[in-house]
Amino acid sequence: MMIATKKITVRALLICVTGIFIHSMALAAIPIQHWTQPGGAQVYLVESPAIAMVDVQIDFDAGSRRDPSAQAGLASMMAGMLDKGVRASSNDDAALDESALGEAWADLGAEFGAGAGSDRLNFSLRSLTDPDLLGKAVALAAREIAEPAFPETIWQRERERMNAAIKESNTRPATIAARAYTQAVYGTHPYGYEMTEASLARISVADMRAAHAAGVVACRARVSMVGAVTRAQADAMTTQLLSRLPQQVSCASLPPLPAVPEVQPLAEAKEIRIPFDSAQAHVLIGQPGFKRADPDYFALTVGNYILGGGGFVSRLTNEVREKRGLTYGVSSHFSPGRNAGSFTVSLQTRPDQAAQAVEIVRQVVRDFVAKGPTEAELQAARDNLIGGFALRIDSNRKLLGNIAGIAWNNLPLDYLDTWTQQVKRVTVADIKAAFARKLQPEKMVTVILGATP
Repeated sequence: MMIATKKITVRALLICVTGIFIHSMALAAIPIQHWTQPGGAQVYLVESPAIAMVDVQIDFDAGSRRDPSAQAGLASMMAGMLDKGVRASSNDDAALDESALGEAWADLGAEFGAGAGSDRLNFSLRSLTDPDLLGKAVALAAREIAEPAFPETIWQRERERMNAAIKESNTRPATIAARAYTQAVYGTHPYGYEMTEASLARISVADMRAAHAAGVVACRARVSMVGAVTRAQADAMTTQLLSRLPQQVSCASLPPLPAVPEVQPLAEAKEIRIPFDSAQAHVLIGQPGFKRADPDYFALTVGNYILGGGGFVSRLTNEVREKRGLTYGVSSHFSPGRNAGSFTVSLQTRPDQAAQAVEIVRQVVRDFVAKGPTEAELQAARDNLIGGFALRIDSNRKLLGNIAGIAWNNLPLDYLDTWTQQVKRVTVADIKAAFARKLQPEKMVTVILGATP
């Protein structure tokens, strides 16, 4: 009975602290500590002692852009299998199957997970900092990071589940339109790879083990932490979290990771029309955009807020929805990564209005690239972005996401402290020049699904 009570108490505390804001951090400098361990792992820490908990994210360059083209989905499936059990270890630790592993985390009242995006494979841990609980959580996380079991029977089950999900998704108009758009924008680049039933059939347990061994390498880890731990504690936690992985003196002793090709610009405009019996036509317009490391990042971010990222205050919304009533919602966004992610305008409209909506969007984008925003639009965007900045870091988890972004993209340690200043410095001329460098309205891909012929 006492064990059950402790379990409930720990979980209740985690639920309570999840909603506690760290608003004061938005009003003062955020001191990010950074160091490199002797083995090469890089650690980024923000001490937040007000709440007796810690959030950790560990990133590796092992996202889906490193999938073989014939095995699209390998990284995400490998990540999804990491919580399906851990194998017995040479330290006399018994194997834990899927159920036992889940129960072990529940007993600790901690959270642990893994996921894979386009660029990175990440592990995340959230735990109270009670020494007994935290020590056990870190030890268990170390096993899950380094010693996944990849059970064959569970993989067969998961593959069938994913096949069913793919079949169901392939009946949705949004999926069909997005697939055509992604392939047209990225071509043969890994950002354009699509997980299919055929690619899943080519993924084996051995492939997942090989991908894990190649990608989850201790000296290449980027470890981000926010919570009630000191630098010494964070360093010791990092060492323990990575301790079960093969240890190298440094990454210099390893062969470099294979280079990922750059996304190629589009040579010409392309329009793809897809017949589909749908109540709404789905429209996607865009092209390759820019990399996260691009020096135009802030000019493009502020400019896109004005163009289509600012919701009801954006120019696209005003022209397509407010003035003409052609859609409920229209938006634009950039998705920068290690390679150039896409610039995309998306909307849904009545099938008989699709042609008009497409032409209005194209004209708005052309005008924005040619002339840039007005001073009034820029000031409104600055005010909104700066006014909402505190909401980007108002919890430990949100702050962790920002710290992990700094770590992954090699951004300055004062990035969050200077964010509002960077936004304030953006001018109309900066936006106009950046959009002229990045966007070519005459060469964009347009996908229209379900429009009236």
